[in-house]
Amino acid sequence: MKITGYKTKTYEAPTKRYCQTLDLKDDPQLIGEYVKRHSESEAWPEIREGIRSVGILEMEIYILGNRLFMIVETPLDFDWDEAFKRLATLPRQQEWEDYMSIFQEAEANATSAEKWKPVERIFRLYD
Repeated sequence: MKITGYKTKTYEAPTKRYCQTLDLKDDPQLIGEYVKRHSESEAWPEIREGIRSVGILEMEIYILGNRLFMIVETPLDFDWDEAFKRLATLPRQQEWEDYMSIFQEAEANATSAEKWKPVERIFRLYD
C-alpha cells in the first residue's frame, strides 16, 4: 500500500489539537460494523451537527487493528470539558453513545469524554 497522507484544512485563526485513543473489542465483525457506522453515508447527521455546534472544527478517527486514534481540531479558546458536557445533552447523542458502546472496550455507561483517553505528545518538529 502506497502511503499518500491525508489532506488537512487550513483555518484563518490559530487552532489547537487534541489526540485521544480508544480500543474496540477485538472482533473483526464488530470492528467492520464500527467502521461502517462512521462512514460518511452511515454516520448520523445529528451527531456530526452536534460535534460542530459545540465548537469542534474537525474530528478524524483513524484505526489500526482494534485501536482507534482520534484527532480533534478546535479554536484556541475551546474548553474540552464544557463542550463535551454540552454535547452529551444534544439530541440523539446518548443514543449514539449507547449504540457505540457495544463495539468499544469501555464501560457501557461511560460518556464519550470518559471513553476516549488523551494521548500525551512527546515529540514535534519545533520551529
